[in-house]
Amino acid sequence: MYEYLKGEIKEISPAHIILDNQGIGYFINISVNTYSKLSGKENCLIFIYEVIREDSHQLFGFFDKKERDIFLLLISVSGVGANTARVMLSSLSPDEIQSAIFLNNIVLLKSIKGIGAKTAERIVLDLRDKVGKLTDGDQIVVNLDNTIKGEALSALVMLGFPKAKVDKIINEILKEKKDLTVEGLIKESLKRI
Repeated sequence: MYEYLKGEIKEISPAHIILDNQGIGYFINISVNTYSKLSGKENCLIFIYEVIREDSHQLFGFFDKKERDIFLLLISVSGVGANTARVMLSSLSPDEIQSAIFLNNIVLLKSIKGIGAKTAERIVLDLRDKVGKLTDGDQIVVNLDNTIKGEALSALVMLGFPKAKVDKIINEILKEKKDLTVEGLIKESLKRI
């Protein structure tokens, strides 16, 4: 199994990159989260997870180990495949998914395309104890703003707005106005997009 690949980015889109490593071009599936962190770069190091099936070999790439760790936890849940986990990481950041699971925020998880109530409940049930033990020794710092921000961000991304742009706008709004509801934050964001 590959740990990471390092090379020149030959092509990049919100769903994949083609990475040239010593003359070999690797097609790597990525999340929007990874895409936003790699945009504008010519070279990168990307952490890899390889999915080998009877009919295909796929590489999934991640900007950092934490995102890959969340991905690995998600695909360990029955009914959550690699592409579903990638969609989840495209809709929410790894920290937002970790917080949603830890806080039992089924509503936020259900807001992700392709995740129903039963799958969201299964994710929380299976992973709640595991997400607190993730890398970096980070403790989950959870506050109301993170939940409100996550729900607003998810809703705006589902409406078709670019995640990186929306995230920046939401952060600016939350610095100015700290006592907004999810609806208020979405309305304020729509005014500024």
